[in-house]
Amino acid sequence: MSYDTHTPDSRLRSAIDRFGFPHVVTATLVLVAATILLGIAAKATGSGLACEANWPQCDAGPYNLFPGSLPSFYEWFHRFVAMFAGFAIIGSALAAWRLPDVDRRVTGLLVLGMALTPVQVALGRETVQQYTINILSLHFWTAVVIFTLFLVATVLVWESRLTGSHVTGALAIGIVALPAHVVLSPVVGSAISSYSPTMQMTQYGVTLTLLGAAVVAMMIGRRRFTGRSVVPLLAAPPLVIVVLFIGRQAVNPALEVPYLIAAAVLFVTFVAGLVLTRGDTGATNASDALSR
Repeated sequence: MSYDTHTPDSRLRSAIDRFGFPHVVTATLVLVAATILLGIAAKATGSGLACEANWPQCDAGPYNLFPGSLPSFYEWFHRFVAMFAGFAIIGSALAAWRLPDVDRRVTGLLVLGMALTPVQVALGRETVQQYTINILSLHFWTAVVIFTLFLVATVLVWESRLTGSHVTGALAIGIVALPAHVVLSPVVGSAISSYSPTMQMTQYGVTLTLLGAAVVAMMIGRRRFTGRSVVPLLAAPPLVIVVLFIGRQAVNPALEVPYLIAAAVLFVTFVAGLVLTRGDTGATNASDALSR
């Protein structure tokens, strides 16, 4: 009796071995981030309804599959990238499920992200067909949850290669990115000129960078440091979410002061984390080198 050695599992293993599972998860994270930013661009330019409330079609070409104007191109391109992000989410989750050597925590995160994807697709359809503030908010926050799940999974798959120096670097990125977030916010941006689509998309790009820096600092910091050094690292991710939540509403003048206070607290948290961990980084890296 002969057996087919090219089973689905062996082909999956071959593809993952070729690209590397950590790289597959990282690429999926990048696609999810790109989808979020393109969605922000579509909303900021008023392109969300440019496809004439058609979904998944647009407003031109065979079967209305293609964009007929520049505004509808923004919305169409957002959907186009989102489609590939969805395939990547499903593929990485299935790979994690089928491959026995993948950390079960990673598998759980990716499968949960896959389970949320149909919900996100349905909300995306509703933003076109109904376009209410509540649906837009749910669509955005579901995307942030999926991004966060893949962000944590990405850190986990690279965890063994990340050191105390990466924690320091992440905190430094947070310290640099946070003032940019404030400058690009409607609190300051509206005073400069107008809160333009470019400013909005850039600000959300900075927001995702802040979230990434905070998560890396917390997850790797918990593993590499102990004692009081860890306290600001644990506080950073929740504070980023607070800054994101209030900053998203900061077009309301009543929320300008709370936003600035939250940003200031987050900045102090990043600085405190950098000061407390920087002195420990050398000893921690030396210990890591001896343990190898």
